Amino acid sequence: MELALLKKKYPTLLGIDISQTSVKLLELSGGPQGYRVESYAVEQLPPDAMQDKEFKNVEAIGLAVDHVVKRSRTHSKFGAVAVAGSAVITKIIQMNANFNENELVSQVELEAERHIPYPMSEVNIDFQVLGPSSKSPELVDILLAASRTEMIDTLVEILTLGGLVAKVIDIEAYAIERAFGLIADQVPSKGDHQTIAVVDIGASMTSFGVLHDKVTVYTREQIFGGKQLTEEIQRRYGLTFEEANLAKKQGGLPEDYIFEVLDPFKDAVVQQISRSLQFFFSSSEYTEVDHIVLAGGTASLPGLVERVEEKLGIPCSVANPFANMTIAPRVSVPAIHADAPSLMICCGLALRSFFHDHQS
Repeated sequence: MELALLKKKYPTLLGIDISQTSVKLLELSGGPQGYRVESYAVEQLPPDAMQDKEFKNVEAIGLAVDHVVKRSRTHSKFGAVAVAGSAVITKIIQMNANFNENELVSQVELEAERHIPYPMSEVNIDFQVLGPSSKSPELVDILLAASRTEMIDTLVEILTLGGLVAKVIDIEAYAIERAFGLIADQVPSKGDHQTIAVVDIGASMTSFGVLHDKVTVYTREQIFGGKQLTEEIQRRYGLTFEEANLAKKQGGLPEDYIFEVLDPFKDAVVQQISRSLQFFFSSSEYTEVDHIVLAGGTASLPGLVERVEEKLGIPCSVANPFANMTIAPRVSVPAIHADAPSLMICCGLALRSFFHDHQS
């Protein structure tokens, strides 16, 4: 993690998203016609490699990174990865607007010691100037982010094992915020002056974020995900986990699957979203959201969008960050569109090639 104000021109960065079940790689190029997907690959992780966002088998994850790099046939050697919000402390602090770069860096470090409950030797800190503060015209708001050095070192090691150099370590919520720009025209008023909930449902973790006027105002993580549906399929139909996962995606399950297994799971998803909305409303000045965007592997479940709309009375859609992109010939169009909802974090990371906003 570099300190924030060093505005370097980066070479192409590969977005590397390490989730509970897989490693995904995405490379974008940008031009007058917009963005283009240059490389894309996914590698499944062994079941024991990750546990609730903790790296349990660093070698296996590093090997998976190596595989996605080779399979994607990319030439870039620089990666951007993200840490989960639960692994980061963020705080908005105020600083004198007249500080020069060096003064700002030293003052932020002093301030960080007051706000972070760990010894400075154990954390990596970074910051971003957000702009003038509403508290006083002489101050600027600064977003301070800190993560345990151990976590950062592990991510750097994983990328190194995969043959990459870690250039950027981001925060998942900000990667999603950056990727939101790609789907803004899929929501009302392109997200302007709107309150939009983005619900990213992974295998075992759901991250719930709310953007108001395209800026993140709330994030929450909970242990819930598509793995619960896979495990229920496995239990009910006597399949292995791999067989159940495949059947979930490709179909071919007995007739009672829809009513006995899929419908109750969809109701459980709605319940999780409803609960997250209640937490959000009770801890903020907001009383409603205008739209819900579903992301993550579970977002594509047949009928889930309709179920969310029907039960919560809020318009809902599935994220597709590639809707306005061109795709390089070497990338499988059906594969990337099928995986699109689960690639929001990957997209936000790959976009760091073009946005040097240093959110961490």
